Amino acid sequence: MTGRTPRRRPCGRGTLRRPRRISNDVSRGVSGGAARSVSAGAALLGAAALLVTAVPAAHAAPGPTGSAASDVVPGTETDTPALVEGLRESADAKAAAPDAARGHLAAKESRYSIDDPAKNLRTVGSSKDGAKETVRFQQRYKGVEVLGGQYVVRMEKQGGTRTVTGTSGQYFTELATSVTPKVSGKTAEERAVAAVATRLGTNRLTAHKPGAPLTGKAVRLVVLPQGKGLLTRQVTVSGTDAATGEPVLQQVYVDAASGFPLLQYSSVKTFGAPGRTVPDGRATASSTDAAAGEQADPAREFPGTTGTGTRLDGTKTDLNLYYYASRGQYTMIDYAHMWDTSQNVLTTWDARGKDVGQVSGRWPSGIREFGSATQEFGDDATQAGAVDAHWAAGQVYDYYRKVHGRDSLDGRGMTINSLVGVTSGGQPYVNAFWDGTKMVYGTGDDEYKPLAADLDVVGHEMTHGVVENTANLVYAGQSGAMNEAIADYFGNAIDTTASGTSMDDPDSGLVGENLCRTTAPRACAFRDMNDGATTSKNFLGVSFATDNGGVHLNSTIYSGALWDIRQDLGAELGDKIAYKALTDYLTPLDGFTQGRNATIAAAKDLGVTAKQLNVVKRSFNAHGIVPGWEQALGVDSDRLLGKINTYATGTGAGGGWYATSRSNDDGSEPFSVWAGRTNGTGAPKLISSNDGNYNVYAATDGKTVAWASFGASSIDLMVRPVSGGLPKKLWSSYTSLTGIRVDGDLVVFEESDPFGGRHAGYVDIKTGKQAYVDGGRYQLGSALPSVADGRIAYGKLYPEAGEYRLGVELLDVATGKTTLMPDAGKLQSVGQTGISAGGHPVWLADEDGVGQMAVRTAFPDGAKLRDLVPETGDGALYAYDLTTSDTAVTVTAAEPDTAYRNETLPKLWQVPADGSGSVQRVSCNRGEQAYASADSGQRVVWIDGTTGSTDLVTRERPAGRC
Repeated sequence: MTGRTPRRRPCGRGTLRRPRRISNDVSRGVSGGAARSVSAGAALLGAAALLVTAVPAAHAAPGPTGSAASDVVPGTETDTPALVEGLRESADAKAAAPDAARGHLAAKESRYSIDDPAKNLRTVGSSKDGAKETVRFQQRYKGVEVLGGQYVVRMEKQGGTRTVTGTSGQYFTELATSVTPKVSGKTAEERAVAAVATRLGTNRLTAHKPGAPLTGKAVRLVVLPQGKGLLTRQVTVSGTDAATGEPVLQQVYVDAASGFPLLQYSSVKTFGAPGRTVPDGRATASSTDAAAGEQADPAREFPGTTGTGTRLDGTKTDLNLYYYASRGQYTMIDYAHMWDTSQNVLTTWDARGKDVGQVSGRWPSGIREFGSATQEFGDDATQAGAVDAHWAAGQVYDYYRKVHGRDSLDGRGMTINSLVGVTSGGQPYVNAFWDGTKMVYGTGDDEYKPLAADLDVVGHEMTHGVVENTANLVYAGQSGAMNEAIADYFGNAIDTTASGTSMDDPDSGLVGENLCRTTAPRACAFRDMNDGATTSKNFLGVSFATDNGGVHLNSTIYSGALWDIRQDLGAELGDKIAYKALTDYLTPLDGFTQGRNATIAAAKDLGVTAKQLNVVKRSFNAHGIVPGWEQALGVDSDRLLGKINTYATGTGAGGGWYATSRSNDDGSEPFSVWAGRTNGTGAPKLISSNDGNYNVYAATDGKTVAWASFGASSIDLMVRPVSGGLPKKLWSSYTSLTGIRVDGDLVVFEESDPFGGRHAGYVDIKTGKQAYVDGGRYQLGSALPSVADGRIAYGKLYPEAGEYRLGVELLDVATGKTTLMPDAGKLQSVGQTGISAGGHPVWLADEDGVGQMAVRTAFPDGAKLRDLVPETGDGALYAYDLTTSDTAVTVTAAEPDTAYRNETLPKLWQVPADGSGSVQRVSCNRGEQAYASADSGQRVVWIDGTTGSTDLVTRERPAGRC
């Protein structure tokens, strides 16, 4: 995607906003999951929104060895080697390449430990480059595909003989799981949609939800390669983020035994952070009036023609076109590029007036190819970016065909479709993306040109298509950062080659630098591959809710290494090394270290000299991409639990104790709730039962632990004393349970009704009394509850004088009395609530709708309303969560920016509850800080992503200034 990174809504608990005039954006975090190193630090698997961008690989046991002349890199948590080089072993020369490759793996089972390759390996790609052959296989377990399980076999065939030269990839040998689901597809869809809605904050307290609704479609069963394997239902959730207007196309993996959403990530591959399907063939005529007779018959004479147009930089260029007689128009359909191969086309479509939500993952109705009455396209096509898009698509196709011998994005001559002029909510859209089938380019705005106006942007988006049809690097965490890095690298390579820019030019590493209408290239650029980013100085551990796990944020660490290689070894060799690593070595879950190994192996395969090979190694060293780099990242906090292998499952603290969800080292066990002392003394205690359910959203007051238990048929609210005893069920839900808090005998929570309404509820552990604070009435909404000393504070949405209003209310459970807090003005949104000493409610308040929120408090009776932190001016915060102790208020805030930086990631800030002091930083850790929970005094417990793993950490007092 291209364009500036839109203002981000950080992960976490979010806000309650008014519908239309009273919007509602409550993001309580995504259903959590295991963060683990899926074989060699792949940095992916865990649940939706997890800190897994750099989970160190488990220590690998000595692996099997190859032939005497071969080099073997053992796999991690598998008996199959990750990389075998230097082989010269004969294979069946008469068989098809896939069959010969399978035969080799079967004959060498003692080396590869791949049982029955004919049954367990499905061919997903087979290519030939001269004498060299590459076959890529997808792993299947009992007939079900394994996420990220791909293995590659490289061979040479000449003179009537075939030789295997090497293999690589990830094949998981330890799988032993049932492939019979217990959760229905419908339940999986409902919980997947709920998980995405929770992350986005689109579950609004209104009967009128803005934007397109989210829908889920159960796609298939998939095994996640965690431990012995986890059977999941893959659900595709699509629609529009109502708060930002951004397209939503999420892949959610729901545990097929318990219904817990284990993992989610976006399928929209973007340049800037954050219907019907067109057939993958020749039939690309518009849906309105293209009769079959208008489409070219391959047996007939070449149907194309040519014309001209002017690009946005003023350059006049030739265009390949097709003349539609029925329209009397020359259209941007290019038959010329693939006429000698597949006879498919490159087409540029007029999508002006279409919303981004209408085009993401689907084909919008009623659009046509850009057309002109004459062969010279006028200013209208220029200003829309259509001329640039059509010309650039041909340039990118030519680069891959001429330099790498690749026919289109899939290597088999697939149709290339570009949609131009997309808007967002009726406003300009400054972005672009590849959604798995096509390129989509936004309109640009007063500052930015249409997003197809820079060749490296088009090259970037089309390269996402190449990546998807080769290594298919999963678009999350480190593998996603590599996906972005490779797209940047080749987009830049195509652009610099076409423009004749020297690699020694200081601006040669810029990406998207020509998009601005007035700003100089360096100030305009979205990224600079020559920025010197390293793992030790610049890597930022973030959740999947932030930039899909840092796919843009951390990309220049890897792309910078590739760019250095290109600068030092020259464009031709550098490009060949990067391309070979992508197509012949990398697999979906690879991380930075595996990328280094793949690139070095590709360079060797291309016959580089020892000096050139040292250049490749030195480039990765310079960017800190060396084995074990993750372990060198430091923090200023005290670790309570390391690598808890969960993320968006929340954490709780109080009375000197913490409670949190935790999984085993490989993340394969359902999550259990553990409790321990916040000062780090003593051993943690297992609180929940190991019953196969996922136990999440834990809270504690030091005496009792409360949590949600996800099962196949219901989600139960559970409690258990810290001192011991049996777990007790207090409440059951069939939709969701989040926002759990406990104090004394009261447990509060938030639940969604089937219509999308939100209601805060409570249960008295001693008496069994249970109720919604708003009575559960559909015309009311309540959310973001907190509890202390018998009082419950919550955000309230209620009708008044023909419109909805927002406020914060305090309920005295013993008397049933409610007190609506006053406000200085008309609230546009309400954030998380808390209760400090003396029963004083504290909450986040937004009156101007800009994004910053005041930290507001009052007496229990509503008197003496004041702001601890102002909404605007000096000291204002872009806050989205808070937690209170008796004396301090801790706020989670993230500064919006056009790019992700350490300074703009979610950080913790603290202010005295009585307003007697200034705001201070809780911790100076680099990386994301989330799910904070106050203990007593100034001590805070949170989940920290600085080291790239999910660590539960604490500080006793603020760090002050950072």
